[in-house]
Amino acid sequence: MSVSGLTVRRGERLLFADLTFELTPGGVLLLRGPNGVGKSTLLLALAGIVRPDGGTIAGAERTQLHLLNYQSGLKGRLTVSENLKFWQAMNGASGMTVEAALDAVGIGGLAVLEAGYLSSGQLRRLALARLLVSARPIWLLDEPSAALDADGEALLGGLIDAHRQRGGITVVATHHDLPLADKAGVETLILGGAA
Repeated sequence: MSVSGLTVRRGERLLFADLTFELTPGGVLLLRGPNGVGKSTLLLALAGIVRPDGGTIAGAERTQLHLLNYQSGLKGRLTVSENLKFWQAMNGASGMTVEAALDAVGIGGLAVLEAGYLSSGQLRRLALARLLVSARPIWLLDEPSAALDADGEALLGGLIDAHRQRGGITVVATHHDLPLADKAGVETLILGGAA
């Protein structure tokens, strides 16, 4: 993924200008900065949801991307398993089976429970399982450790490590340090202060 001269405004407010970076397979980019600075907007621009005011994004086709943000898109009336089956059908069944993904994130025993009964941490684990059933090479993660306990954060670090070993690229907007086993290939982009 290659980004060159990326500029985004929200109304009259300039969020960031002339951002340039390149990520190769196995790379991780941590987006840092205070609230309101544009970390989430940058992820949305990379996902093709927000149109940049300038610059280019190459090597990131929509079918290669998986955006996981605070709006999980999970349906409370569907079971845990049904939610994953829905997202698997939407994104293509190229990854793990639903059962394997639920087991991988530690909620396999909750498969028949309606998602509306899950705790915030369990909902976040279910959202992480979406990454595993679609097997897209580029993950765009917005505060993925939100609501996770220490075990959940370690799980997240392990998922990112495994994704990197398969040649995946991960862009993470976070205020927290991620427990990654290998810090090589991890870059940090600090976005400026909010106006």
